[in-house]
Order: sequence, then structure tokens, then C-alpha cells
Amino acid sequence: MPSSSSHTELPDSSSLRHILAVAHSPLAEPGVARALATELGLDWLGVVAPKQVRDYSLLLFMDENGLALQQTGKGAPGPVRAEFVTGKMGYRREHGGGAGQLVARAVGLQKTRAPLQVLDATAGLGQDAFVLASLGCQMTLFERNPVIHALLADGLYRAALNETCAPIAARMTLHAGSSLDWMNQAGPEAVDVVYLDPMFPHRDKSALVKKEMQVFRQVVGDDDDASQLLEAALGCVRYRVVVKRPRKAPAIAGPEPAARVEGKSSRYDIYPIRALPA
Repeated sequence: MPSSSSHTELPDSSSLRHILAVAHSPLAEPGVARALATELGLDWLGVVAPKQVRDYSLLLFMDENGLALQQTGKGAPGPVRAEFVTGKMGYRREHGGGAGQLVARAVGLQKTRAPLQVLDATAGLGQDAFVLASLGCQMTLFERNPVIHALLADGLYRAALNETCAPIAARMTLHAGSSLDWMNQAGPEAVDVVYLDPMFPHRDKSALVKKEMQVFRQVVGDDDDASQLLEAALGCVRYRVVVKRPRKAPAIAGPEPAARVEGKSSRYDIYPIRALPA
């Protein structure tokens, strides 16, 4: 499960150490799972069924389908993984609507034929970055959470092995760590577009419709530096910054967005610097 940059170990103070361990199925390569546990500083449980685990509420679980974040115990929801070849992303790749998709419209792909250099500063599981890469963007991705970075690196590795997805994955370069330092040091016009999707603090748990999202939030938490990310993005971008938000959430503190692209559950706030090339 190689990646373009190695994962960073979880901080000693991380509460994840008490709820998260690494395990694998009999069909997975044990050496890879054990190396990941060592790299992240997590306990390695060896071969185990997630529903039988009692001491940890979450597993980084490796099986024949790759690496996943899995709740433990009986009746737990399904695994969360970065999946680009099959499932929803596979369908979206084949039938997603091209440059008419909301994220593509927000980035400006309907207005330009130029291949854009896009920084996904908060990559998560990489879905939007993969859509943009499939439409020709050259993507640089940063993910600072070591667990999510490991999931995304595994997903990109598997995508690179697929004949259809390999050219798309080749346009995606993943880095571990925060994008904030990179943006602050990059200087003006270092990248064409910066894309931000900071984790928004939900106060009402009923808003978390998907159980998978609740699992994801346990690991990631909220991004409390969204305004700093926006400020840094505006300082290094050539054409525009795009921020994804829940549809009814306030804009990030700072300058007001000049335009918005709205969907059913989310919206994209657009902060233009100058017009995109034709």
C-alpha cells in the first residue's frame, strides 16, 4: 500500500489511541497491516473479526478489498474506505455529468479549457478531488489526519491498479500533513484553484444522516482553523478559492464569497481573484 508520502504517527495525546487499533482478515497481507500499525503508533491485533472486538470501538481493518475504517461489535455499520473503482464513485465516474457537476461548476471547468492546477487543501477521502482529476485537473492533495491519509493512500493505490482509473489517479499527488504551512510559504499565484472542504461542527447529531459520517467524525473532529485556511488560500491562489459548506451553514469567517453554487445538501462558496483563462 505505497503512497506518495508516508503517514505521520498519531500524537501521544491523541484519544484515538484508546479507541482505534489495526487488524486484518485472513486474506490480507499481515506485514502491511502490521507496518501500518507501527507507523501510526497503534496496537496491532492481527487476524480478527471486527464484530468480535471489545476493547476498541474502531479498527483500521485490512481485507481483500483494501483498508477501511470499521466500527466494532455486533450490528456495526459497514466499513468506510476511499473507493474510486467501484460503488458510488465508480458510478459517478461513468454517469456523473462531467463538467456540469456542482464541484466542477464551482471550480470553473465550464468556463475554461485550460488544464487547472488545483490544491485540495483538506482532502478527506478524496471524492471531489477524484472528480476534478477525472475532468483533467492536476490535483495536489493534503490530508493532515494520519488515519484518513492512510485510507486515501490505499484508495489511490488501488485506483492506480485499475486500467480505467489509473490515468485519473496519476493526476493526483497526495501529501501527509497540513496544507496550511504549504500555502503560507508558497507565495502568490502558486496554484490556479484552492479547494477547501473543512469539517463543519454539527451541534445536532440528527444532522449526521449517514452512520459512516459519524465514524469519520470520530476520527477527524472539527476543523477549527477554517478561517486561517481560507486566508492562506487567498494568499497563494491565482484564480479562485472554492469552499464547500453544508447548504445552511454560515460562510467561513473572513471575506464574503462573491458567488455560490448550491445543491440539495451542500453549497460551494466562490472567492474569485481574477477571471479564468478561456
